[in-house]
Amino acid sequence: MEEQDNITQGEKRELKIEQKKGLSVSDVILTAVLLAAGAVLKFFVGSLVNIGGMKPNFIIAMYCMAILLIRPRIWEAAVIGLVAGAVCQFFPGSPYLNFGSELAGAVVMALLIRVPMKIGKLNAGPAVSTFLSTAVSGTLFIAMLFLFLGAAKQTLAAYVPIVLCTAVFNAVIVQILYVPLKLATHRNA
Repeated sequence: MEEQDNITQGEKRELKIEQKKGLSVSDVILTAVLLAAGAVLKFFVGSLVNIGGMKPNFIIAMYCMAILLIRPRIWEAAVIGLVAGAVCQFFPGSPYLNFGSELAGAVVMALLIRVPMKIGKLNAGPAVSTFLSTAVSGTLFIAMLFLFLGAAKQTLAAYVPIVLCTAVFNAVIVQILYVPLKLATHRNA
């Protein structure tokens, strides 16, 4: 009889949603592994592939992939960008400029993953977000190169196709690898 009284009185059900308080250990490990893979690929493949001055930047592609998979908050993505900038310091090039450019690219990526980008059944979000994030990162890098290091203005035109080609290359890599990595890591992203 008591069970029936509880049913007829209509007990209130509560759904408790646990909010994410930060990056989990598995999020940090996944990000570290992807950035390490990006660094190794940049060192080995980037040294071999040089098309008209364009070298693929696998570090950008891998932090974009990490952000797609773990879906961090904006400030967490900013930290990922700063770590990616630190990783870039191990490679020859213009020192310290990557901190600002990768920070901006990671924040743009974190903002763009919140925008639905489906074309029919195809989720174009990984490619579009990565393309735009790489373009922002590359453009800021070039701007800082000219501003802080006084690069010749005549070489600006040479950098535009490099940034766009790198953005296309990264977008293709991330779009191809996104679904398999999402399935392999059991992410609901």
